[in-house]
Amino acid sequence: MTAATVWCHGQPVGPIGFCEICGRRRVPAERPADGPTAVSTRRSVEFRAGDADFQSLPAIEVPDPEKLVLAEPDYPEQHRFCGRCGEPVGRAYAGEPAFAEGFCEECGEPFSFLPKLTRGERIGERYDVLGCFAHGGLGWIYLAADTALGGQHVVLKGVINSGNAVRRAQARVERDVLVRLDHPNIVRITDFVEYGDEPETYLVMEYVGGRSLRDLLQHGPPPRVEHVIVYGQAILAALGYLHGEGLLYCDMSPANVIHGDKRVKVIDLGAARPVDAPAGPSVGTKRYQAPSHEIARYGLTVRSDLHAVGATLQDLLAAAGEDTDSDRIAGGVDSLRRVLARAVVSYERRFAGAAEMAEQLEGVRREILSLRDEQPRPAVSALFEDTAELLDEGLGAVPGLDHWVTGDHAADQLDLGLPRAADGAGRLPIPRVAPDDPAAGFIAAAGAPGPRRWLDKLGMFGERSVEIAFALTRAQVALHEPGEAAVALSAAEQLLGVEAERDWRAAWHHGLLALARGNAEAAAAKFDKVHGSWPGEIAPKLALGFCAELRGATAQAERCYRSVWHRDHAQVSAAFGLARCALRSKDRDAAVALLDTVPPISRHYDAARIATVRIRAGRLPSGPPGRDDLGDAARRLPELYLDREAQDRLEALVREAALAALGRDEGWNGGALLGERVTERGLRSLLEQSLRRLAERARDRNEHGLLVDLANAVRPKTRR
Repeated sequence: MTAATVWCHGQPVGPIGFCEICGRRRVPAERPADGPTAVSTRRSVEFRAGDADFQSLPAIEVPDPEKLVLAEPDYPEQHRFCGRCGEPVGRAYAGEPAFAEGFCEECGEPFSFLPKLTRGERIGERYDVLGCFAHGGLGWIYLAADTALGGQHVVLKGVINSGNAVRRAQARVERDVLVRLDHPNIVRITDFVEYGDEPETYLVMEYVGGRSLRDLLQHGPPPRVEHVIVYGQAILAALGYLHGEGLLYCDMSPANVIHGDKRVKVIDLGAARPVDAPAGPSVGTKRYQAPSHEIARYGLTVRSDLHAVGATLQDLLAAAGEDTDSDRIAGGVDSLRRVLARAVVSYERRFAGAAEMAEQLEGVRREILSLRDEQPRPAVSALFEDTAELLDEGLGAVPGLDHWVTGDHAADQLDLGLPRAADGAGRLPIPRVAPDDPAAGFIAAAGAPGPRRWLDKLGMFGERSVEIAFALTRAQVALHEPGEAAVALSAAEQLLGVEAERDWRAAWHHGLLALARGNAEAAAAKFDKVHGSWPGEIAPKLALGFCAELRGATAQAERCYRSVWHRDHAQVSAAFGLARCALRSKDRDAAVALLDTVPPISRHYDAARIATVRIRAGRLPSGPPGRDDLGDAARRLPELYLDREAQDRLEALVREAALAALGRDEGWNGGALLGERVTERGLRSLLEQSLRRLAERARDRNEHGLLVDLANAVRPKTRR
């Protein structure tokens, strides 16, 4: 069957999948045969390094290009290698100086590292050579003036060892590659000319005024962490485009990225080669290349390109200056380090493509910026579904009648509402269903109101499915049946086979299972593994914050929750987590202020408002509420959207707290709820009224009697 033609900007899109006009992918390109790939449920996304991101970079002084011309160009000795066998050549030895021309001692191949153009020569009857000003992996780079364009600066690039057939072939590849590429983050070729007695081809490229990242690393100014991400996004946009064109870059390093006056550009495509090209000599910088054993096994691949990007960005991050907000953004910097660590990890665990890595960098960028200015920057997750569940066990709910009919409630400290581990496991976000799973359509259509009914429906699917097994695991976790959940998870891993160890969804469900068994430490280890795979995602940090809170690691929990909440105000579970952390630190005002930032559009807005009243009226380890706390609770309560029964219970709670905390502090204005002039007698009378209203809604005679007894116990004494 012939695929339907896809059109963009009035033209058919070619087989590589990119529009020739706008450069956007319009049809999915086939993934290169790149070896084993860990399962991912991420959706295909476009990514481009835009002008707005570039504008966030610091302005740099663009040097006069003619001042960069080298007076005595000398090709670095450490970069001199034979073009045929790859062995070092032209090196100093036994007191003898290095030499720029000669023959390889291993294979006899001639070499020359001398420039072939001199100042004043005109080539192609158009370009006046101004001199050498840099060198690339394959040749000297010359600055020239384009006489046809009023002396505009251009770059000429020749070939070192032009007599070597391999080098000439690589130069032709670079020429052919550059001719057909058009991306804002890749240097453009404008022409190519032949020159010399034995004609050699010289590429004519745009001159990118600016400074290389290597120069910025060596001479400053140091980048901020956000700048590292912007550079990374620009590089990945360029490499993602190349990979979509079926090409590998193969020579990423700080020297080959220019921070120009208008955008970040990748230069020097001399080492570029087709994805399926046979193995050949590499001209990449060893410091940034993938390990030699990996290249020997897999060759140069998309993932080896990403390794070089990760190593480049690690150098930039290491050079980042001391940040005045270092404590504030620490969680985001940790996420960034994890992205870069995954870029340089073993081949099988590395990012599978540039878009995948760029997506995680974008998530980290949002996290760092939001931690810095506390402005949310939400984005739809490619991996996790939103959940309607809230990680709260009662702080955001009005107490039931049991609060008054059981125990010595008046002296109790405020219950902070931290769910038990097993309960929280069923409230964490759910991984998106992999669209290629045979049960994807079934799961989307077969929603059920509860886990027991969901189990029944899942049993109706008659095929083997990883996603069905994962769904069974979650349902059993929600039903507090960890044994059955473990069986379902084992079935999922059997279907995954050798990929199970690397599958992040399996790790996530192991974390849920550990919580169902009450083991927060084991759960944290699994969620940390997911966070290491997808550092730009919110869900793993929320899970890690919950596990840290369960373990009593309040500072760690607060850092995780803060990263989640400041980035996305839809994640109200993180706001409740932060409020609990503040209350443990005896900061009632901070807890209330956090919950006040829950937006009115949130499904958990009412729960947050109820929680602020309970916090104001609650007894903390530091002591009972003060006059200002109770006054604020009295002001807030009438503004809540409650039915009459819930309002009666919350009024009774606040009046009870006010009476317990009153002491000798009388005479202040408590409004209609506590009395315009607060007195013990007045509070007792108001609380008696509240308790008698609760008694009217008692569920049985015993409860009615207990509530009436409470009302009688608090009523003001009658004067005789």
